Amino acid sequence: MTPSTHPPAVARARPLPAAGRPCWRAILGGLLLMLLQGVLPAGAIASIWGYVDEQGVAHFATEQLDSRYKLFLQGDAARTSLSALSGPGKPELLRYLSQHPNLKKFEPLIKRASDEFAVDAALLKAVMAAESAFNPDAVSPKGAIGLMQVMPSTAGQYGLQADRQQSLEEKLADPKTNIRIGARYLRDLGKLFPNDPQLVLAAYNAGQGAVQQHRNQVPPYPETMNYVQLVTQFHQLYQGNTLSRKAAPSSVFTRSAAGGQRIYMKLPGRRDVPETAPAR
Repeated sequence: MTPSTHPPAVARARPLPAAGRPCWRAILGGLLLMLLQGVLPAGAIASIWGYVDEQGVAHFATEQLDSRYKLFLQGDAARTSLSALSGPGKPELLRYLSQHPNLKKFEPLIKRASDEFAVDAALLKAVMAAESAFNPDAVSPKGAIGLMQVMPSTAGQYGLQADRQQSLEEKLADPKTNIRIGARYLRDLGKLFPNDPQLVLAAYNAGQGAVQQHRNQVPPYPETMNYVQLVTQFHQLYQGNTLSRKAAPSSVFTRSAAGGQRIYMKLPGRRDVPETAPAR
């Protein structure tokens, strides 16, 4: 998210009866599946490249940035089998996405936010992977905070306020609060840009204002265009069976949070995932 991001202006209405209430989780999930099955322009589905460095840190990108990056996924993630992810370096990269300790740690919070705001849990995981690489202490140079990289201004629009004990930024760094606001924002973007999952993801990355300024098209920013593709691919991996299958045990996560549990997502137009916040 960027400082220009604000919660969408969504008309308030009385809750519908359960039978008539729209399921935004199903809508967003279905639309993203449609997106991968042909809504995107030809060639728009991203390939994912990656490698694990000597410190045990995983690196992902939407293009081969140098010779260390090996092709992890190409084409439609929804149709990718586990055997297709068994090339050089792929098992380690797969474990990072499927068995990252923070993914399991925050699973209850993800499920709770998914149920509360009717947003697909797989989509929340995909956004979290691309935004912060599961790092709850991540802070971007522009000030986005936490697992879902929420801007303080966005959190303020949703009613989060500082008090005598904590600043707004400290409250926003709390994983439960951060995931809830990120899920609520995705839900509202789904209402603002109905039937267009590309714009939902583009608005989450670049801000709804940027999408509207470009006449409700994905802004022509390299980071945003690659972000939409990367999150779409991750969403399909988490939504399908590929990441739900048990990968072989590995010692890749035996290091401290500052070591083997780190992931870097590199998108053209962005240096990498936000750095860990300095100690308070």
